[in-house]
Amino acid sequence: MNQFTSGDVLADRRAGYARMLSESGAFQEAAELMTQALEIISGWAAGWFQLADYEEKSGRIEAAIAALRQAIKLDPEDVFGAGLKLAVLGATEAPRTPPSRYVERLFDDYAGRFEKALVEKLQYSVPEKLLALIQSQVGGDYRFSRVTDLGCGTGLFGERIRPQAGVLEGFDLSLNMLAKAREKAIYDALGHADLSLAPEASGLFSADNPVQRSDLVAAADVLIYLGDLSAVFTIAATLTAPGGFLAFSVEEAGPADDFVLRHSLRYAHSPDHAGGLCFSHGFDMLKTERTTIRFDAGTPVSGVLFLARKRP
Repeated sequence: MNQFTSGDVLADRRAGYARMLSESGAFQEAAELMTQALEIISGWAAGWFQLADYEEKSGRIEAAIAALRQAIKLDPEDVFGAGLKLAVLGATEAPRTPPSRYVERLFDDYAGRFEKALVEKLQYSVPEKLLALIQSQVGGDYRFSRVTDLGCGTGLFGERIRPQAGVLEGFDLSLNMLAKAREKAIYDALGHADLSLAPEASGLFSADNPVQRSDLVAAADVLIYLGDLSAVFTIAATLTAPGGFLAFSVEEAGPADDFVLRHSLRYAHSPDHAGGLCFSHGFDMLKTERTTIRFDAGTPVSGVLFLARKRP
């Protein structure tokens, strides 16, 4: 679904003018033109979502909330993440997980520029730091028989762990990200999976992909797109062989919060909460490390890296 295409030439023209006004900082005028476009095509969910952005930026929060509610009404799967925006604006409670279609679309659209934006602009460093954390406990020469890279994206962590992996498999919700990872020819297997679902529905297990098959399961900068982590820890416990390792990162929330939804539409988690989930799912914590995981608008984003081991 193209955010700027309604199917009507006149509506698209007005939406285009609205976008240009927005880019120059004239948000109220952009909202007025976008409203005119929606008077022509009232069933355009993406148009309502864009109107909400202009209304929010012009300071008309109630109007933004109304536009977001209309977007959800027209698009119940919420491919644009309007429900997350409603929570950020204080109109609803934060969803325990984001809509899977929203996350899938977000990264399908982002795949082509993902690495350049993340590494060059945001100074993203989780893959290197997570590898260093693992190596601090097992050494740089340790060989894992099978590594599962959850939310593998384009393969940034996979590239780094490849020399220590006998078999390397990656799973992601975005088919476009998986295509980028496949181009690198570093994975022995790649698959489509949804980490917000129960293990049997996630896409991670089959006759060819049994339970307890991996001696390292990694989730590098993945949990920021999940609020409630219960499902992903159940998946990790189901995947990891006894004595195997679990390595992951979170964006850090305050100690009193299990998780919070940030204005970035990413989730942050309490380290104590994440550590508690590890323990309750059969893992003992080996090491944690607080670090800057990326920059956002020039401001460092604090995160925590974890390495745990599954009890025999």
